[in-house]
Amino acid sequence: MMRNALGKAAAAGLATAMLTSAAWAAPASPLLQLGKSELNDALRSRYDTAVKAAGDTSVRAAQDSRWTYAVEAKNQCGIAIGFIKSGTKDADSINKCDDFVARLSAPPPPPVSAASAPPALDCTAPAVSIFFDWNMDTPLPEGVNTVNALTQTAAQCGWKRFGVTGYTDTSGGTRYNDGLSLRRAQNVAGLMSQGGVAMGAMTVTGLGETQLKIETADGVREPMNRRVEITASAN
Repeated sequence: MMRNALGKAAAAGLATAMLTSAAWAAPASPLLQLGKSELNDALRSRYDTAVKAAGDTSVRAAQDSRWTYAVEAKNQCGIAIGFIKSGTKDADSINKCDDFVARLSAPPPPPVSAASAPPALDCTAPAVSIFFDWNMDTPLPEGVNTVNALTQTAAQCGWKRFGVTGYTDTSGGTRYNDGLSLRRAQNVAGLMSQGGVAMGAMTVTGLGETQLKIETADGVREPMNRRVEITASAN
């Protein structure tokens, strides 16, 4: 049950600060110094904090980045917990989990008065994951929200090129998984197109069960591996 919950939670939203690949590296977290049992407890505490914040309508409606930090914290903390379950410390997701929760926990900026300029938009080029139920090629509802947020931010930030790459877990045959991963990527690209991103601006590929986020044996239904990864750049 927790495994499925983490998979769905990790599918939630993007925004201006969502960075889940080597395109951006969070500062090294002191959590990396903990033993696996203590680390697991710390990650779950941060995951719970992010889940609570992401479900808070006042946070979602706030005129700042706290909600986007919350949904990305859920994503990164969920990935980190998945690695811990497989006996591995993934420094990248641990660092980002801790960093996004720290951002979320920081005091919100003061309200913007009508006479003041709107807050500056963070246009750091993102790389974000969209997650899927088993054997499905349409994203979870949270993933649709993620894509919508991405396309809105893309127009404001002037991102011009996008990579849309689909993956599967290790259940199913190689040929089937290759096709499923491509369909996932194509469906996400279709959502992005509906949001105003030109199809010609996207490179859409499917890599099947390669490049797993969570290493598993063959035939394992791992939610973290059923994903589409989107990268963006201004060039």
